[in-house]
Amino acid sequence: MVKKLEKTEAESIIYDEELDIRGETCPYPVVKTKMMLKKMNSGEIVKVIVDYPPSVDNILRATQDTTEALGVLNDSGTYIIYLKKK
Repeated sequence: MVKKLEKTEAESIIYDEELDIRGETCPYPVVKTKMMLKKMNSGEIVKVIVDYPPSVDNILRATQDTTEALGVLNDSGTYIIYLKKK
């Protein structure tokens, strides 16, 4: 189970990359997240912003072998996922 973040917790996470894919539906959020992760180094954190609720679970499931999910913030229907590359 991925930690649900409070806004103050999310704001304290220092991330290396930001991927804003609001307005996209599956499979594009998963594909774009995986493409971003391929460019990143181990230990780096990406902030992924989506507004299509199924994308949250799809991204977490698709990246579970290559990332550590630090948490998810639901900010009025905008979901922010923090992933740390393994």
